[in-house]
Amino acid sequence: MLRIAALIVAAGRGTRAASQGAGPKQYASIGAKSVLARAIAAFAGHPNIDDVKVVIHADDRELYERAAQEAGAATLSEPAIGGATRQASVLKGLEALAPSSPDLVLIHDAARPFVSQRTISHVIAALGEKPGALAALAVTDTLKRASGGVVTETIARNGLWRAQTPQGFQFAPILAAHRKAAESGLDTFTDDAAIAEWAKLDVAIVEDSSGNIKITTAEDLEVADRQLSRSLEPRIGTGFDVHRFCEGDHVWLGGVRIPHTHKLEGHSDADVVLHALTDALLGAIGDGDIGQHFPPSDPKWKGAASKLFLEDAVRRVRERGGRVGNVDITVLAEAPRVGPHRPAMQALIGGVLGLPADRVGIKATTTEQMGFTGRREGVAAMATATVFVPASSDL
Repeated sequence: MLRIAALIVAAGRGTRAASQGAGPKQYASIGAKSVLARAIAAFAGHPNIDDVKVVIHADDRELYERAAQEAGAATLSEPAIGGATRQASVLKGLEALAPSSPDLVLIHDAARPFVSQRTISHVIAALGEKPGALAALAVTDTLKRASGGVVTETIARNGLWRAQTPQGFQFAPILAAHRKAAESGLDTFTDDAAIAEWAKLDVAIVEDSSGNIKITTAEDLEVADRQLSRSLEPRIGTGFDVHRFCEGDHVWLGGVRIPHTHKLEGHSDADVVLHALTDALLGAIGDGDIGQHFPPSDPKWKGAASKLFLEDAVRRVRERGGRVGNVDITVLAEAPRVGPHRPAMQALIGGVLGLPADRVGIKATTTEQMGFTGRREGVAAMATATVFVPASSDL
């Protein structure tokens, strides 16, 4: 049985398409997932792919981890750190795959999130006949050569193809070709098929679909996002939690340690804010509640940081192809004061949910000395979350 690896190249900066502080284009969100997460999922979900390795920029580890979590890929291995050019990054990735000795490798650009299972299968099949194969589209437009803004020549389009990815190869020959090119100081190849041609390796053409687009500009991102977002529907979830005070010197609220005359009693760290928010997210996707997934009877969660519960709820949302739109939280307490700690809470919660501060509402109110909170017996919190999930199961 052949062992087949997929190598996804995601080390580029791609700043032309970056938006909303997401970093390079491969980490920007389209629909409910990042561009890279969709590319990873396409290969990880293919029955013939045994290993998926991503080549990333050294500065992007945190962004990559988030994308990997979104993809939910069991076949994903440790990422490789790329080089100064795409060609150098591919070589780094191939070297990282070498110890596992795959028979075939499919090299794919992270900026192509819509590659189909059919295309992947056809590229693999073509490698049974040739040492290389690439997904491509026949040129259908009339081509013109121009100089100084004036047409000088019409170029015959017969036999012309637009090279896309994945580009597949027998592993040992393409690794040798990349090594030889690097040793020869040749670093201007624009794709891996060009290196294969230079190394005298035959490369077969596999006709691709027009849907396998490459995200290049911010406009490309907007078009892809609109297309996918049409299939998303909003869900609203609410959560409520309360904990009583006991002997102690601090409380945990919104993942922030706040000095206080007492602490909140609970099996975990008793963070009412994160507990209420976790239940709101679970409620939005109809997936039980915090007590069901993290029962207080389980000693495993004794003293646990409630951030773990929130991270699990976010994971469950993303596994359904969903994303969090915004959250709103109200703390009910006479003390401690929440205001001074609001920015820290927004930063922590926003980091877990992947949201900017203006989508994390945190408010506090007293109950005018009425009820258990008014008597300073404990703290309560209410939370609302808006979640967008696919309207159908095919996304």
